[in-house]
Amino acid sequence: MASNVNPTVRRRRLGQELRRLRELKGMTAEEVAERLLVSQSKISRLENGRRSISQRDVRDLCGVYEVEDQRIVDSLMQMAKDSRQQGWWHAFGDIPYSVYIGLETDAESLRVYEPQIITGLLQTRPYAEAIVQGGSPESSEQDNDKRVEVRLRRQSRITAEQDPLRLWVVLDEAALHRVVGSRQVMREQLEHVLELSQLPHITVQVLPFEVGAHAGINGQYSILEFADAADSSVVYIEGVTSDLYLEKPHDVQKYTVMYEHLRAQSLNVEQSRRLVERLAKEYAH
Repeated sequence: MASNVNPTVRRRRLGQELRRLRELKGMTAEEVAERLLVSQSKISRLENGRRSISQRDVRDLCGVYEVEDQRIVDSLMQMAKDSRQQGWWHAFGDIPYSVYIGLETDAESLRVYEPQIITGLLQTRPYAEAIVQGGSPESSEQDNDKRVEVRLRRQSRITAEQDPLRLWVVLDEAALHRVVGSRQVMREQLEHVLELSQLPHITVQVLPFEVGAHAGINGQYSILEFADAADSSVVYIEGVTSDLYLEKPHDVQKYTVMYEHLRAQSLNVEQSRRLVERLAKEYAH
């Protein structure tokens, strides 16, 4: 299998095409489910790309939608086959946010608002280890080590020599003051943020305490955008037991406007660097 085939993205594109065929036929997901003797939730999961889809599923759906062009059927069947392949992250076992990793791996740009900690793509190993252990105190050491390795592997997207992920991060000032690991870990972490923020495709802004109530007061979220026009933008909201993916244009637009407000309320790039640099020096003492 070619290394540039992302199973998560293939599932998503396949689901979008199946939804389009259903809508062209003028059928609801409930009607399709009744025809195939399956649950409506299965049809919904197939269309939103959150569930692996078999070639048999594609064949049955194309039959319901009366797709006569065999080339279309063959193309969808191949997408289903590709979508069942495994991405690099599957080598680490069961990862709760594997859907997100698949999207991040294929994204062209990523905007993140992080109110509590330094965002994962900018974390050093010691900081990541402290975050994972603190956030999952009942998990085994082996599971925590796996999560750290996955997080560090994800960072290859921002260090790639060709087509690196364009990253814009708004960090709440609280993330800079929260001592994770130790003061030495924090010093090294903030110095790492400063170093990465010098890269042309990475922008870091700090939302200062003095702003008070702001557009991101409800918590962390990310906006992923893709180079292929066929792939709609996605808002990702991380949860403890489940994650939320928003793809409807209205929802994406609302979070995009919120992010613009956050950027406007934050310190500019140079002011942010000076604050991070000052705090890094304070952690050295």
